[in-house]
Amino acid sequence: MFGKEEIVKQGFGEILAKVKEFDMKTVAVSVAQDEEVLKAVKGAKENGIANSILVGDEKKIREIADSIGMNLDDYRIVDEPDMIAASLKAVKLAHDGEADMYMKGLIDSKNYLKSILDKEVGLRTGGPLSHVCVFEIPGIDRLLFLTDVAFMPYPTLEDKVSIIKNTIPVCNACGIYNPKVAPLAAVEVVNTKMPVTVEAGELVRMNEEGIITDCIVDGPLSLDLAIDPEAAKHKGATDRKIQGDADVLLFPDIHAGNLVYKAIVHMVKVKNGCILTGTKVPCILTSRSDTYETKMNSIALAAVVSEQLRKNK
Repeated sequence: MFGKEEIVKQGFGEILAKVKEFDMKTVAVSVAQDEEVLKAVKGAKENGIANSILVGDEKKIREIADSIGMNLDDYRIVDEPDMIAASLKAVKLAHDGEADMYMKGLIDSKNYLKSILDKEVGLRTGGPLSHVCVFEIPGIDRLLFLTDVAFMPYPTLEDKVSIIKNTIPVCNACGIYNPKVAPLAAVEVVNTKMPVTVEAGELVRMNEEGIITDCIVDGPLSLDLAIDPEAAKHKGATDRKIQGDADVLLFPDIHAGNLVYKAIVHMVKVKNGCILTGTKVPCILTSRSDTYETKMNSIALAAVVSEQLRKNK
């Protein structure tokens, strides 16, 4: 199906257009002395997506900026050579409302997450954190939201409820209301010998009883039934709430999610952006191997989610 030529009804072009509808957000960058990250925040500013506060070793930041032709006159720089201290100063900017987003720079993911979870200046809201990746994929006429592919290893039923609730504002920010959520499994029926399918059935029940709201949950679903209308038609799934038109793919564990994520990224020409959710402000957790475009898209995604969270408040 990925080879089909179709008009994308909703993609990153629409997300970038939404960014233009409100005042520019500001992202605090943790340990900003990273060339690829500085290129991304430079591009974000030049394209009217976001301003940045650069926290880290000022000397190294200026050296890198000079090498990529980045004028720092319009950027606020917080000089802190120590990486751990820099991450805490950066996250505090978001905690205190001076920044609308928080982005990982030249710091390992473990310490970046520690700063988010810090009791004094972190960004926890009391519930579980989760990761969502948004894809624009050729052959699929809408954005797909994959969760969780990078943060929560083995989500419990309760965790999956939180993941869904964390993902709904991201969908809303991208213009998708009452999104269709597909808890994925290898089969489409509840089988007591397959706990993943039992949990999927529970999520459907909770949705029908109003415990999980603002979305439509249907599962368990195999991946083909979730994203391919033709597969749903051939399998006779005409009585399902989701018939190849899922918006959110909810993975049973990090292994399934991460394998699908990397298969798409490395085998298909796609556009994507990723953020950490369940936090006070959106957190941009990209990999050093992610492309410039992915980092830019992630900043834009965080910006529209930040605006959605502001409206929700």
